Amino acid sequence: MLRGAVVTSILQVSEGIKAVEFYRDRLGLEYKGRNTEGQEMFALGGGSSLVLMPGTSAEPTGRTELSFEVGDIVAEIRDLTGKGVRFADYDLPGLRTVEHVCVLGSEKAAWFTDPDGNILCLHELLPA
Repeated sequence: MLRGAVVTSILQVSEGIKAVEFYRDRLGLEYKGRNTEGQEMFALGGGSSLVLMPGTSAEPTGRTELSFEVGDIVAEIRDLTGKGVRFADYDLPGLRTVEHVCVLGSEKAAWFTDPDGNILCLHELLPA
């Protein structure tokens, strides 16, 4: 029933203008404007969308909120770093990054945060 549904992901942010600048100018997402509820809207691939919901109670969960599938994670990291995005590095049991990238089974992944501390991820699928 929902197999072909287009998805809208909603993130809470503390300040809409600051978040719009990050998602539009640093991540390069297509900004669609503000809706009547004051939420900031972005177009994503495949018809999906991202809605940023400003509010004073916005707090990050400490978990990955969104993961963007990319074709070349190293090139994306280079491009985003050039726009001021800072990637995290980890050295934990079962999770170690090398130059911001961790190989997790069938994919590579790298993490960064938005201005509100929401954890975002890039992932690249590895050939089978």
